[in-house]
Amino acid sequence: MSKLSDTAAEKFLAGCNCAQAVILPFYDQIGMDEQTARDVACGFGGGMAGRQEICGAVSGGVMVIGMMLGKDADPDRVLVRETYTKSDEFIARFEAVHNTANCLQLLDGHVFSTEEGRAAIKELDLRNKVCLQCVKTSVEILEDMTKELSE
Repeated sequence: MSKLSDTAAEKFLAGCNCAQAVILPFYDQIGMDEQTARDVACGFGGGMAGRQEICGAVSGGVMVIGMMLGKDADPDRVLVRETYTKSDEFIARFEAVHNTANCLQLLDGHVFSTEEGRAAIKELDLRNKVCLQCVKTSVEILEDMTKELSE
């Protein structure tokens, strides 16, 4: 495990959502202060607003890539295309490890929105067994990719 992955794990275990935990180790590299990074990623946890769609750890990773590459003022959209390409690569690498980028599937169909689902998630310790691992994976992939982007 890397230092950035350790930082992400600490943030997640201290109460940050999955998207926040992924973006926070990179906030200085992407030109944000820590609070802005927390705020930007706040609604992306739990598969976007707890809807259990795209995993928040994946959303956080795409945010980092976008902040590093995406420039809306790029008239030829070269950087936008590069952002899409790198984001797609990031998602594919995440899926290669976890078989999906869908929060509900990652949590074996247990839903946040029901008492029964929340109880199962807690009883099975999925926050630590699944979500924490997704956060770590995302940060480790981003570390590899940011090295490539810096070269």
